[in-house]
Amino acid sequence: MQVSHTSAAVSAVFDDPNLIAQAGLVPVLRLAERCGLSRLVTEKVRLTGAKNGAGAAADAKVTGIVAGMASGADSIDDLAMLRHGAMPAVFGGIRAPSTLGTFLRSFTHGHALQLHAVHRRFLAELAAHTPLLPGAGEVAFVDVDSTHKRVYGRTKQGAEYGRFKGIRTLHPLLATVCTPQSRPVIAGARMRRGKAADSRGAPKFVSEALTTAREAGCTGTRILRADSQFYNAGVIAACRRAGAHFSVTTGMNPSIKRAVLGISNNAWQQISYPTAVPDPETGELISDAEVAEIPEYTAFASRKKADRVTARLIVRRVRDLAKPAVVGEQGELFPVWRYHPFFTDQPAATLQAEREHRQHAVVEQVIADSKAGALAHLPSGHFHANAAWLTLWAMTYNLLRAAGSLASAFHAKATTATLRAHLIQVPVRIARSARRITLHLPYNWPWQHAWIRLFDTAHGPPG
Repeated sequence: MQVSHTSAAVSAVFDDPNLIAQAGLVPVLRLAERCGLSRLVTEKVRLTGAKNGAGAAADAKVTGIVAGMASGADSIDDLAMLRHGAMPAVFGGIRAPSTLGTFLRSFTHGHALQLHAVHRRFLAELAAHTPLLPGAGEVAFVDVDSTHKRVYGRTKQGAEYGRFKGIRTLHPLLATVCTPQSRPVIAGARMRRGKAADSRGAPKFVSEALTTAREAGCTGTRILRADSQFYNAGVIAACRRAGAHFSVTTGMNPSIKRAVLGISNNAWQQISYPTAVPDPETGELISDAEVAEIPEYTAFASRKKADRVTARLIVRRVRDLAKPAVVGEQGELFPVWRYHPFFTDQPAATLQAEREHRQHAVVEQVIADSKAGALAHLPSGHFHANAAWLTLWAMTYNLLRAAGSLASAFHAKATTATLRAHLIQVPVRIARSARRITLHLPYNWPWQHAWIRLFDTAHGPPG
């Protein structure tokens, strides 16, 4: 493809007041209104004591930041993209980036908790109005993980040198919920200091995430999946109090190592992966493994009796490619294995339980998605402003997932970047006539049918 005219025949002028660069914000923000985002913010977020009117019109400021994030903003200055062309003719209450930055910096820990309550209730409303979590009445998986987000500038509150030498980070904790038929949505997000332990605050966070999943329509079996950092009595107890199952990687502590080495060779079942998966320790691609189960293993045996839990210990073993087997005249004598155990009380058969546990990796896709979008930066020097930014990103992520589920089956499982490119960042020219606004979108847009379906559903009568 090439420019059809010489450079001398082409000119550019930014002078059209009737253009909008993100036409997809029209149905997406309409969907947010139908699901009560503004109402929830008005009811729950009380910025009492905020200076210079920062707490006024909190609903308009929250929806403005959500709209900016949906359009691709990853900093406060990027929110200026909402003030171009005909945006004021289509949307009301647009605020300047400086106003939105002041609003975020007025947050305290208590205000961040209020915003968390908005996020949880908003997810429930999205799930009620859209096919966001199909099959949630049968089984749903709640995945918990943490991530380190590198930050710059020595004035960032809470940023510390933690896991990575010489790198200052903040340490968000995330929980997602998904079904076998859906992509994950975010059930909870918490900002923490850079040196916070992976499992710090995990029991309470898990309880909230499981409750949020139930409020979002996950009324069937709920299974918590987590890595070995969350293998502790508090997390397991939180699952049991919530009536949920757990599936948690354990690592190889001495007690588990003794149990694993006591498994009979005849107990191992062969499993083959449809596609090769990377080994978590070496990165080597593997397509074959063996799985065995200890039906009754008592975890936390050194703790008081009330904290001990007896459940299934399922172990996957793969050949250790870093340590060659001992080979004699008759071939291989002593194969070397590496073991990957996890502790679970879910009712599925051994191989199915192992397969479902490995799918915990979907939470990593959400983390990667966040760092390619609104969490590319944590834009403020104030810790609670960044905590609010994290929660607002979670709300935006869920809103885009809900919009995709209304657009088409393809967009229901597309990444955020794809949703933004196909449905949000669509140019439009507005025309005014008889107090009505008509949106003129590009002719032959490849995803016009999905866009129209989203628009018609968001603007149609309540279902």
